[in-house]
Amino acid sequence: MTSRAFSQVDVFTTGPGMGNPLAAVAAAADLTDGQLQAFARWTNLSETTFLLPPLQEEADYRVRIFTPGSELPFAGHPTLGSAHVWLENGGVPKRQGVVVQECGAGLVQVRPDGAGLAFAAPPRRRTGPLPEENVDKICAALGLGRSAVLRHQWADNGPQWQALQLADARTVLGVEPDYAALAPFGVGLVGACPPGDAADFGVRALMGFEPVPAEGPATGSLNAALGQWLIGEGHAPRRYTVRQGTRLGRDARLEIASDGQDIWVGGQVRTVIRGTMEF
Repeated sequence: MTSRAFSQVDVFTTGPGMGNPLAAVAAAADLTDGQLQAFARWTNLSETTFLLPPLQEEADYRVRIFTPGSELPFAGHPTLGSAHVWLENGGVPKRQGVVVQECGAGLVQVRPDGAGLAFAAPPRRRTGPLPEENVDKICAALGLGRSAVLRHQWADNGPQWQALQLADARTVLGVEPDYAALAPFGVGLVGACPPGDAADFGVRALMGFEPVPAEGPATGSLNAALGQWLIGEGHAPRRYTVRQGTRLGRDARLEIASDGQDIWVGGQVRTVIRGTMEF
């Protein structure tokens, strides 16, 4: 049995235990798909990542991202967490100031962003308004009247998010999801915070597509797609701050910014556990 460096990190955090946890295993190239999935099922976190040598010349490393039940082509907090772990384990980018991650969705750039890291949002696989039957189903599952939805949009960039903008962050926080009725949809809710708040928008990620449906405490993939939508259509400024995880007792912060070409999703990452994996 080979020992491998193992880390558990807190992504988009504002303090101990305030963000989204990620398990990451370095030097995992010789593990089988079955072993990767079994370990992810054992950690029982929303995602576990495995770092491997890249297949594409431009990439610095390759990552495979597993939930307890399946593999994802892309996810946001695993992207930042994996880049943080790769750097902590001595990784040196080929291009100064930019880490290039290879994943199932292609190449993703990660760069320093203040005290944290930020990734460039990958393109959405679907855009445009949701089918009205989907909106009706989501509203029924969330106990919302149709008039509560200001606008809606596909936010599918790997995870098949469907996004609704509600009147304000208070309305977003008040939603009580019926996950049995919501399945198999993954729904992102966004609403503006009041003037003077430390954040500009409140976001909730309701993961009806998981085998055990749950709410995500800090969701980079959803916020990447929300940023592309809201900034792209003029519903948000070119730089804004998101608060997420409030209903779960978390206090995550995500910084969303447009450079005119890409949407960047950033936040702080802290290592909580370092050790070895023997599995």
